[in-house]
Amino acid sequence: MKKQVIGILAHVDAGKTTLSEALLYTTGKIKKLGRVDWRNTYLDTHELERERGITIFSKQAVIESDRLHITLLDTPGHVDFSAETERTLSVLDCAILVISGSEGVQAHTETLWHLLERYHVPTFVFVTKMDLSAAGAADIMRGLNADLGAGCVDFTDPDRDTRAEHIAMADEDVLEAYLDSGTVTDDDITRLIAERKLFPCFFGSGLRLDGVDALLTALEQYT
Repeated sequence: MKKQVIGILAHVDAGKTTLSEALLYTTGKIKKLGRVDWRNTYLDTHELERERGITIFSKQAVIESDRLHITLLDTPGHVDFSAETERTLSVLDCAILVISGSEGVQAHTETLWHLLERYHVPTFVFVTKMDLSAAGAADIMRGLNADLGAGCVDFTDPDRDTRAEHIAMADEDVLEAYLDSGTVTDDDITRLIAERKLFPCFFGSGLRLDGVDALLTALEQYT
């Protein structure tokens, strides 16, 4: 079984702790979902965190899916505690950057993105709160590529040919092989993610557990 240290990062109130809770629940680490507004989430245990409804201190939990052993590091989202977040980056194998579908990329999201680039952390993007968003995945993807740069690809796109083409565009060698064969291999995808040329994007709702299985499957397959 593969082992990965995975950090989860976000702008404050983007839905990071709720997604952490969903990952813990989906993998069987916890038997009941907690909620930030109910002040009973698994990782926000400090009195101040539950009182303010935000993560202040980095926490860790060990979870397992079918093929992956994950040490999950939940980091503070509030800009006042960004030093606490930065301290975790040097130990990460990869990261999940959580973005609110209703708010989009915010100022601190861009700061986190640049920190992940500085520490060369392979990054998966999860756009949550899609149940509250007026924008669709295509509109949000355009915003991600405009605000975060090239390489963000919607891995939930049901059109596999379109998805493969967008993936291939991230690298000249992969594009050349794709033009010859019409396919992109899992090994190519894994390499592109590791080299931070490709950033798989997923859409859903941590609160409703939508999209969480797809994210876990991608972590199993491409880390």
